[in-house]
Amino acid sequence: MATRVIIVRHGQSSYNALKMIQGRCDESVLTDKGCADAATVGQTLQGIDFAAIYCSPLQRAKQTAEIIHQHLDKAPAPITSEGLLEINLPQWEKLLKSDVKEQYPQAYRLWHESPAEFVMTHADGSEHSPVKDLYDQARQFWQEILAKHQGETILIVAHNGINRCLLMSAASIPPSKYQSIQQSNCCINVLNFVGQLGDIVQFESINQTAHLGLSLPSYRPGHKGLRLLLVRHGETNWNKEGRFQGTMDIPLNENGQAQAAKARAFLKDVTLHFGMTSPMSRPKETAEIILQAHPGVVLGTHPKLEEIGHGLWEGKLEADIEAGFPGMLAQWKTKPETVQMPEGENLQQVWDRANEAWDEIVAQYSQTPNQVGLVVAHDAINKVILCRLMGLQPQDIWAVKQGNCAVTVIDYLQGADSEPVLQALNITSHLGFGVIDQTAAGAL
Repeated sequence: MATRVIIVRHGQSSYNALKMIQGRCDESVLTDKGCADAATVGQTLQGIDFAAIYCSPLQRAKQTAEIIHQHLDKAPAPITSEGLLEINLPQWEKLLKSDVKEQYPQAYRLWHESPAEFVMTHADGSEHSPVKDLYDQARQFWQEILAKHQGETILIVAHNGINRCLLMSAASIPPSKYQSIQQSNCCINVLNFVGQLGDIVQFESINQTAHLGLSLPSYRPGHKGLRLLLVRHGETNWNKEGRFQGTMDIPLNENGQAQAAKARAFLKDVTLHFGMTSPMSRPKETAEIILQAHPGVVLGTHPKLEEIGHGLWEGKLEADIEAGFPGMLAQWKTKPETVQMPEGENLQQVWDRANEAWDEIVAQYSQTPNQVGLVVAHDAINKVILCRLMGLQPQDIWAVKQGNCAVTVIDYLQGADSEPVLQALNITSHLGFGVIDQTAAGAL
């Protein structure tokens, strides 16, 4: 049984509101908005049975955890942990971000462009690597906590930086990706661990904010580039049955059409400039339903976004595959990068073509500033694109959840050549599930 971990960032603090660097300074407290948003998180998480709640000892996180706890049924009191302390930036603490940028221009640029290489030099000449040190701290926290809570659900309430490192270290995403994962105040992340650190972990969702009335996370300051909304198609009967689809052109079922309509309502107030889809009927119909709320948007198709070719597996249930190809299904679930689908594709082929398509879309639509586009594709296609953007490899495909009609948000802050930022992953709240993805767990 998997260990479910829900990670929340603290509510808006007084330093957040002033755009000041906090680090481990413990003077910052929750604003009225921060308190109200923390209460909303507590209400949103009602009904989830938490075996433990862990929080940073810094008061902005501790207060958030205490407010959340007040709204939970029978949850244990929060436990503070030094392993959840925020990133250590002593020279910058209590300075405005604009002042840090002005007073430490080279260091500030390195902090944003190459965070793993960023070193802070102290008055006594000593140095430390804030991001690498925090990453190691996160790994140590996981090693201690996961051993205590196998098969249980726990809640973690902490900070922007440590949350990023918890997410990255859970799947060995390199610390160089530190600036590539967004954590909004009072956001919700959901992770599922199969075993201990180093075993399979699934990112069910990252940076959910819809419970706060913010359907999509806000742009980061200075954003001048492209935003892409990556969506998986709605449910099909074969998804529901757990039947492998691949290149079989299976249409949406009634529930899939209803899911697409809910995605349309969720995105109706978002300004869209273009749409792109796999040419197959299930993503194409999903995109067309969503774009009914955006009648001026032209929908294009890209053949390289077509789903993985499962070859002779297509149309079959898992029992059929095991009977016809003994052992291959287990290999696909544990070492997917080693499987050559009989008369179909291997994962590297899918990785190459899907990411080539993605790069072409990014390059084409980054030529005009501040474009927002809808891209609708498939489970495996979305997963390999997201794995690469997150710094993962083909063998990590199972680390990324893509529910039917889930929305994922990727920003290129300064155009096609800038580092993409994963603003949100696998948002499914618009489907009526709350924070837990309950879409059909069928075959690809």
